[in-house]
Amino acid sequence: MASHRKSRPTGTRVAGLRTPALATAALTSVALLSQTATATPSDDDRPSLEEVEKKVDDLYRQAGSATEKYNAAKEKTTKQRKRVDTLLDDVAKRTQRLNEAREELGSYASAQYRTGSAIPETATFLLADSPQDYVDRNHLLSRLTGRQKDAVDDFTTQQSETMAKRREATESLATLTESQNDLKTAKATVQKKLSTARELLSELTAEEKARLAAIERKKQEEAARKAAELAERQAEERERRERAAQEESDAGSGSSESSGGTGASSGPTAPDASYGTKAEKALAFARAQIGKPYVWGATGPGSYDCSGLTQAAWKAAGVTLPRTTYDQVNAGTTVPVSQAQPGDLVFFYDDLSHVGLYIGNGMMIHAPKPGAYVREESIFYDGESSIHSVVRPA
Repeated sequence: MASHRKSRPTGTRVAGLRTPALATAALTSVALLSQTATATPSDDDRPSLEEVEKKVDDLYRQAGSATEKYNAAKEKTTKQRKRVDTLLDDVAKRTQRLNEAREELGSYASAQYRTGSAIPETATFLLADSPQDYVDRNHLLSRLTGRQKDAVDDFTTQQSETMAKRREATESLATLTESQNDLKTAKATVQKKLSTARELLSELTAEEKARLAAIERKKQEEAARKAAELAERQAEERERRERAAQEESDAGSGSSESSGGTGASSGPTAPDASYGTKAEKALAFARAQIGKPYVWGATGPGSYDCSGLTQAAWKAAGVTLPRTTYDQVNAGTTVPVSQAQPGDLVFFYDDLSHVGLYIGNGMMIHAPKPGAYVREESIFYDGESSIHSVVRPA
C-alpha cells in the first residue's frame, strides 16, 4: 500500500517522460499547487489537500497491514477447520469402535450368566449331568474369562483414547472460534479503513482531484528517476564483474584470492542458472496478470492483493511461497537492493505490509492498492525509505 511521504527534489528525467522544458513547467505548476495544498485549512475547517492525501495514504497503508492480518487469520482458520474436521472424524470412528468393544464385553457377560458362572463350584458339579459335563463347563468358563479380560482391556483402552480425542477436538473447536473472530475483526478493520478513505476522496472537488493527480505524477517521475539510477548502478556492477572475470580468465589464475576480488559474484547475490529459469516463469505469469484489479484477500485468477500475486507468480515457477508478506519475507535469502535480480521479492514499510516482484532496472510488478490494477512500477514509488528489504525466494 502506498504511503506518500514528502516529495523529494527532482533531478534529471529518464527516457519516456516529459521533455525537460515541459517537465520544468509542470513541476513548477505542481510546486505551486503543493504550496496551496499545504496552506492553512479554510474557515470551514476543511483539511488541506496535503492533509487529505496523507490521511488517505495512511488509511491505505493501514488497510494493507490489516489485509495481511486478514490473510494470516484466514489461513489459520482454514488449517484449524481442517484439523477440527479430522479430529471429529477420528472421534466418530473411535466412538464406533468403543461401541463395538462395549457390545463384545456385553456378549461375554451374557454368556457367563447363561453358563452359570455365578453358581458355587460344588453346586455346579451337582447340577452337572456327568463329571465330564462339569469339566467341559469349567473349561468354557476359563476361556470366557480370558476373552472377557481381553475385552475389558480393549474397552478401557478405546474409552481412554476416545475421551482424549474428544478433549482435543473440543480445544481445537475453541481455537477455531478464536481464529474466526480474528478473521472477522481483520475484515472489519480493512473495510472501515477503505470506507473512510473513499469518503475523504469523495469530498474533494474536481480541482482538488486534479491537483492531487499532479502531485502523484511528480512522485512517479521522481520514482522513475531513482529507478534509472539503480539500473545504471546495476549495469556498472555487472560490467565490473564481467571485466574481473575476464581478467581472471586471461591470467589463468582461478585462485580463491582472485575469485574473492569479484566480491558480489559469489553467494546469494549471484543466483545460478536454475534461479534465472524459475524467475523467468514467475515473471511471465506476473506480466500476464497486468491490468487485473487489486482486491484485498484475493489470490487470483481474476484479482489479487500484493502477496497473493507474488505467491501465485512463484507457484507458476514451481516454488511454494507462504500466503502473507510476514512469512514470505523469511522464505528466502536477503540481498542488497543494489544487487536485486529479476524474480526477487521487494518488501515495503516497517510493518511489511506490501510486496512486489522485481523485474530489473529498478522496476517491479505489483498489485498496489484498492482501486488500482496490477502494473509495472518503480520500486521507489513511495520513496527510497519505504523499501524494507529484498528477498531471493529460490
